Amino acid sequence: MKPLLVIGSYLSPYVRKVLVCLELKGMPYEVDPIVPFYGNDRFSELSPLRRVPVLVDRDLVISDSSVICQYLEELQPAPRLLPGDIGDRARARWLEEFADTRMGDVFIWRLFNQVAIRPAVWGEKGDRAIIDKTLKEDAPAVLDYLEKDAPADGFRFGTLGLADIAPACFFRNAGFARFQIDDVRWPRTAGWMARTLATPPFANLATLEDAIARTPITGQRAVLQAAGAPISAETFGTAAPRRGMMPL
Repeated sequence: MKPLLVIGSYLSPYVRKVLVCLELKGMPYEVDPIVPFYGNDRFSELSPLRRVPVLVDRDLVISDSSVICQYLEELQPAPRLLPGDIGDRARARWLEEFADTRMGDVFIWRLFNQVAIRPAVWGEKGDRAIIDKTLKEDAPAVLDYLEKDAPADGFRFGTLGLADIAPACFFRNAGFARFQIDDVRWPRTAGWMARTLATPPFANLATLEDAIARTPITGQRAVLQAAGAPISAETFGTAAPRRGMMPL
């Protein structure tokens, strides 16, 4: 089986979600670890919104992490990413959607973007007022919601799946911005996310993420290759960033 190609940075929560699913299913893959702002014109053809991840499976090109994960689930059904019960599947899909939208807005664009993306890509200082509001109001609201649904032990629907993977991907990025879940105020969520991030798929990727977390973007590909990551021979990246359609 020819390895699937995933285009996108290891530090993206949306890319991480796809890679965790691939790791969980044991499917061979390669990664072109570009930050979307550094995508070339050929990247724009594959991803018209200039977002990651993009999955390439021979002649098939798919954008959007949720669509990609659904494709992987249908391509190789075992182990399952979604529970068998129809109601549980709907609930799992909602938790994935809540993570991708609300948690993405709070932990990526209002926190990680201000702390990491703006300085690293554009050489700009983050907005302290946005960061403070996020930490004081927005993040606690997300955690209050998750705490009501978090399992007391194990995973949300018994075995590791998208309902666990999707929110954990955003808390991983929040950790890079030095945000930690208060395990006194939100004990169930803290335990749930700790168990999820400790699983082999997340732990395997964490080694590579940590290797590039403080590496300049243009040097990350070489660091990943040296660390043994399955890096593609060809890249859709370029040396200079350009602004796309994502919020800044």
